[in-house]
Amino acid sequence: MSKRDSVKHKIDRRLGENLWGRPKSPLNNRAYGPGQHGQRRKGKTSDYGLQLRAKQKLKGYYGSITEKAFKKLYTEASRVKGDTGERLIGLLESRLDAIVYRAKFVPTVFAARQFVSHGHILVNGKRVNIPSYQVKVGDKIEVRERSKQLGIVLEANQLAERDVPEYVEADHSKQTAVYVRVPALSDVPYPVQMEPNLVVEFYSR
Repeated sequence: MSKRDSVKHKIDRRLGENLWGRPKSPLNNRAYGPGQHGQRRKGKTSDYGLQLRAKQKLKGYYGSITEKAFKKLYTEASRVKGDTGERLIGLLESRLDAIVYRAKFVPTVFAARQFVSHGHILVNGKRVNIPSYQVKVGDKIEVRERSKQLGIVLEANQLAERDVPEYVEADHSKQTAVYVRVPALSDVPYPVQMEPNLVVEFYSR
């Protein structure tokens, strides 16, 4: 098992949910936490525990973003009038690595971060190697010409387990995508229920 897969599986089992809806998740066979105490009955979770879990789940889904980076996105989301939770989701989905994943250029969010940082992606014709780069509506994202035949790209295009959402227009014959609009929570195809309102409560304590 690769290190990246190992990390994915640990996150799944720790949170008790198949975060990415992957058929190879160990939760499909072992629906309990890791370690010798993983099968113990759990007591009632406190409000703080529920909020923390919601935060860890959202952070984990996007490739285990660091706490510093995640808190920065929350702070930015809270500055704008309106629903902070919805705004937070919009900022997370506007990250370049998230768009690369949504466009099905690569099979996982972890691969998306690595793919971007290795310089395989162009934004409006310019190479960008910062996974957290905030993509703007109308931006064109494409795989560099020399990277289009990489096995990881060809594999992702064939994945049947997820579709490209409506807020991203992807052309896999050219390996290009356009960020059409910032999505609302209901637009994002999460395989599990995300609760950004609890994340807001966590940081508002």
